[in-house]
Amino acid sequence: MSDGINPKIQEIRDSLEGLEKKMDREVKNNSTLLNSLHPSQYQAGKNLLEYLTTRAEDLRNLQDELHIHGLSSLASSEGHIRRQIQAIQERLGKKYVESQLDTCTYRFCKSSIKEKSKKLFGPKPEERIPSLMVTFDSGFADNYALIKSLLQNGMNVARINCAHDDEATWSRMINKLKKACRNTGLECKVYMDLAGPKIRTKLLAKGKTKGRVKVEEGQLVWLAENDKDFKKEDVVISPNVEGIIPSLKKGDRVYLDDGVIRALVEKIKSDRVGIRITRISTEKKQIKNGKGINFPDTPLQIASLTAFDRASLPYICEHADLVGYSFVKTAQDIRDLREAMKGITENPPSMIIKIETPEAVRNLPFLLMEGMIDPYFGVMIARGDLAVEIGFERMGEIQEEILWICEAGHVPVVWATQVLESLNKSGMATRSEITDAANAAQADCVMINKGDHTVEVMETLKDILLRTASHRIKKRYTFRPLQIAQRFFESQEKEKGQA
Repeated sequence: MSDGINPKIQEIRDSLEGLEKKMDREVKNNSTLLNSLHPSQYQAGKNLLEYLTTRAEDLRNLQDELHIHGLSSLASSEGHIRRQIQAIQERLGKKYVESQLDTCTYRFCKSSIKEKSKKLFGPKPEERIPSLMVTFDSGFADNYALIKSLLQNGMNVARINCAHDDEATWSRMINKLKKACRNTGLECKVYMDLAGPKIRTKLLAKGKTKGRVKVEEGQLVWLAENDKDFKKEDVVISPNVEGIIPSLKKGDRVYLDDGVIRALVEKIKSDRVGIRITRISTEKKQIKNGKGINFPDTPLQIASLTAFDRASLPYICEHADLVGYSFVKTAQDIRDLREAMKGITENPPSMIIKIETPEAVRNLPFLLMEGMIDPYFGVMIARGDLAVEIGFERMGEIQEEILWICEAGHVPVVWATQVLESLNKSGMATRSEITDAANAAQADCVMINKGDHTVEVMETLKDILLRTASHRIKKRYTFRPLQIAQRFFESQEKEKGQA
């Protein structure tokens, strides 16, 4: 070659140059969106946009060539993707003037997430591991010794679920927590979860009195909002929220009791829907009152912010540092809660957006951009409902994607649901739970559910996280196209076409 450049190196340079040009174009196209963010979030929003630009492409061949030539393969560069590309280009001989170099560097990203995490979750007793959030239940309201012990064992966020108990009970919990903080000199944030839409079973005919009814695979049961024109021997379930039944269509999946019972919509009538049970994954083949129902195939027209949530907000705004937002689906949901809280106080608690539906996963970039209008907010991967909604087999893949995209936006993440669950309930952890707990080290905060062995869970979790932190380096991931990124730009194109 006349210029002496290896053709493969030239190919790499051209590909990286092309990526930078695409980033420039998308930043320019989205300048109005980026300028709407809180000034402290601008760099994070810009980096998120540039990361989505990268992940809308299939870069696996480029990554292989980068790796072969001893260069960064771009993996683990979520939080500073543009600057990483520029660093590679510099190694390949490209000269940038100072003003061209992106200011969102690795150190900037690390500092940004650390500062936001500290603001949300408070100072950590152990810097090398994530913050620890513990779910309180009714028994905590009168158990000062337990709360103090949890605080001394590393709890720095206390979670109160507003779907349970009442304001009087919440106050007893918070008062005992504050007393423990005063007596120990330790800090602890108060996180309060909005109840959200309560889509839960309510037996209307057979089993109504006992609150449970036996069922079997192959059986047809009914979903209805009342028991009109049913026989006493019919199994009739109300989802306890109006507007769901008319949205169902034949073939839609219906899960009961956190996915234990699977059914398919088979019959549709004007005021009821017949579902055929296809699987029961437990020896106790029964449906009980108060168990969750999931409709993963059905777009539900249900407000994320309920009347009960709105009634709870004055108390939450007065007592909580963080508010968990259940059932978030769209950016408008976030605007609704923000507006409601600002109508109560000028200094509302920071928002933690819970990702627990397929719609929330699909809309994640839009949710993050909307969240960035505030200086601080976080994301919770609510793995319980999310696994049921998207399918357990996809959970590993999806939780990784959420972590990547949140890191690209410098958004702190809470890893939630069933962390060391068996240990908490029975005193004995499973092998897979230990591995799962180690993976939780990727998040900024880990949530522990209530149980009889909570202190032991915290001790075990800290040990696992410390061991992991001592040698953890992120794996090398390949940049296949992410549907979340592709859908983000497709949605923007549709909006432009409709304008």
